Amino acid sequence: MPIRWVLVRDPDGKRPPQAFFSTDITLEPAEVIALFVRRWQIEVTFAETRVHLGVETQRQWSDKAIARTTPALLGLYSLASLWACDLLTSATTPYAAAWYRKTSLTFSDAIGAVRLAIWVGDIKQHSPPNRERQNIPPERILRMAQALGFAT
Repeated sequence: MPIRWVLVRDPDGKRPPQAFFSTDITLEPAEVIALFVRRWQIEVTFAETRVHLGVETQRQWSDKAIARTTPALLGLYSLASLWACDLLTSATTPYAAAWYRKTSLTFSDAIGAVRLAIWVGDIKQHSPPNRERQNIPPERILRMAQALGFAT
């Protein structure tokens, strides 16, 4: 099978030459490199799903069960990411412990924001009817939900 090879050399000689290839011989050298760079986003997505969702540590016994679970986990990852985009803004401060300050939002912030939205809404919607009202201060509910939402 014909292969299109692209050799990239560092003009300063600080890095070793790298070879990139494609089975599509009609691609220009810049296109072959661009496709490799785009692939990096996919690799990062798979690495994140392994770390945060345990995709490679599933405990099913059959290949069919794993084939069903992996797409569901990737779908969950996507839904949590999309929902977090609606909840978090550029002005959102990352959740951090007193001893560790973060400068940017992480996936754990996204998961925490989604949990917080679910749990605070759930607490308010499922109060028992016809009961004597006992007010929990909203600040306390928020602190409790934040502590649970960002627990690892």
